[in-house]
Amino acid sequence: MTQDSLAQTLATLLPTESGLQATVTENWKQGRTTFGGLTAALLLETALRTLPDLPPLRSALVDFTGPVTEPATFRATVLRQGRNITTVEARATIDGQVVATGNFSFGVSRDSSIHVENRAPDAPNPSDTPHMIPKPAQSMAPSFQHNFDLRLIEGALPGMGATRGYLRGWARHKDPASRDGIVPLLCIGDILPPAVFPLFPRLGPNSSVKWMFNLTDTDLTTEDGWWHVESEVIAAANGYSSQVMRIWSSDGRLIADGMQSVIVFV
Repeated sequence: MTQDSLAQTLATLLPTESGLQATVTENWKQGRTTFGGLTAALLLETALRTLPDLPPLRSALVDFTGPVTEPATFRATVLRQGRNITTVEARATIDGQVVATGNFSFGVSRDSSIHVENRAPDAPNPSDTPHMIPKPAQSMAPSFQHNFDLRLIEGALPGMGATRGYLRGWARHKDPASRDGIVPLLCIGDILPPAVFPLFPRLGPNSSVKWMFNLTDTDLTTEDGWWHVESEVIAAANGYSSQVMRIWSSDGRLIADGMQSVIVFV
């Protein structure tokens, strides 16, 4: 069976009569749908290919409208191009039905006297950090997680009945060709299990609703592809949870932060 990395999957994104289409192999499945990080990456890649001269990405809002159960068609259109910000909408459809959208804001750099940092908390080196999924349990992990190297710095595993909904770790694409640039970063930004998972008294399903992602640094360099990632529940009630998420480089620079809404079925 073919098992494509992110770089190999992006290489299959080719034009058809109705838009761009990619071949998504089974190793990117998340239950009956496609891993949300990959769907977001394909939406962003579509925007970048449609408008190749865009300034750096500053913000993204991804809506997981429905399950991506089969090859989707991707299209991108400019909503507005201003002096500072260009806003692009990308859509993924299956049989004419929208299954995901991405609203991306690209902005030129500006001189400013304001500079606020949010440095990463202390962490051991990735090589000194245990695998987030213990080796005996890796065969039970969702298919998409096998595309990544994921280490646990702090927090409880899903289904542990913990008192805090928090996860922090190191993450990188296993394929070195899939590590550089904004599209691989967006893909890996959704790699941690939902932060509500450690609170679960038992394992159960979930579904992402919306994900907002703000870029705070345009320098996307990090050592050996490792990103320091964090997710924490802010509130959960009535079958929904809200979480904050952060991504730092290996040298502690905050690269991105965001929020995500997750449906909870436990």
